[in-house]
Amino acid sequence: MVDDARTLNEPVELGRLFDRCHRRLYSLARRMSHDSEDSRDLVQETFLRAARRVGSVPRVDDEAEAWLVRVLINLCKDRQRRLVVRQHYARDVAPKVATEDPEAPSVARATVRVALATLPPRRRACIVLRELEGMSVQEVSQLLGLQAVTVRWHLAAARRQLARWRDRHAKVKLPDGGKRNAG
Repeated sequence: MVDDARTLNEPVELGRLFDRCHRRLYSLARRMSHDSEDSRDLVQETFLRAARRVGSVPRVDDEAEAWLVRVLINLCKDRQRRLVVRQHYARDVAPKVATEDPEAPSVARATVRVALATLPPRRRACIVLRELEGMSVQEVSQLLGLQAVTVRWHLAAARRQLARWRDRHAKVKLPDGGKRNAG
């Protein structure tokens, strides 16, 4: 029987907790994400957060497992929110790029670089880290030394500014073959 009063101040203890809980966490993640690779990533991120915040992990094994489950569930919710936002963006906001044009991906990347260059540096950093690098608002705020509310403000402002830029500059081929001049 494992002593429930052990501390998590050493990597060995976190490893022991991993051995004890990872299968159950993976099973939960699998049910929540429906993808085995995402599930592995979610469990890995859960334990990375535990390693970064060892002092926050309860010392009693059952409480530590409950803490890990809460972290995993929050990560799943965050990932789902990101997917919904990206799906909405892809469906409703992003310009449709003709797939038969082999230069389209290169043109799209160059267009994104030009659009991002119009943003002030801090706003650009927030949007790149959040949307292109996939970091959470909390991770961006820690990395940039900003409050989470400030990061969210910069993200909203950047999205509005990029949408205005797109509306002024984009000529988009519509699926019906017609052209729309968005400017």
